[in-house]
Amino acid sequence: MTASAPQPSFVAADFAVPTLIEGPGFKLVPLGPDLVKVDFDAYMSSIEHLQRTFSRSDRWPRQGITDADALRDMENEQSRFAGRKSFAYAVLTPDGKRERGSVYVSPSPVKGHDATVRMWVTKADYDAGFDAELYKWVTAWVQKDWPFKSVVYPGRSIEWATWDSMVAASKAGPAVSK
Repeated sequence: MTASAPQPSFVAADFAVPTLIEGPGFKLVPLGPDLVKVDFDAYMSSIEHLQRTFSRSDRWPRQGITDADALRDMENEQSRFAGRKSFAYAVLTPDGKRERGSVYVSPSPVKGHDATVRMWVTKADYDAGFDAELYKWVTAWVQKDWPFKSVVYPGRSIEWATWDSMVAASKAGPAVSK
């Protein structure tokens, strides 16, 4: 059995991952167990909206998510962040009492892109125009403060159908000719 080559790190070991970022009317902080209540309240307030705009499925969010499920999700996000595998942020009001949405920075499954950035905002914040504001701010933040050359924003910089096709093709691997 041959050992597989080590996977390159998502970000360099010397890259200082941002942990508190202030924006106009909000702040980003890493998701973790201490935010389970505000995170749960935010996504549960917008189930149908998020199923259409973010997850594009009825698996998340959905009625019936338990406190234990929500806590486990936050522990997983915190673990991936600490392990530098992916970085999930809560988008909070400046006082930290309400979550307006979330931002996820993760490795891209598609060759040619360093990172995938996805985000969501609550239905109320979406209706107030915050989604467009956050997207504009996040694209500038990622370009300025992260070490990536090619970032993709599925559902924003690229249509979902196109992105889904690219992901499927990358999983299928190269075509073999006979």
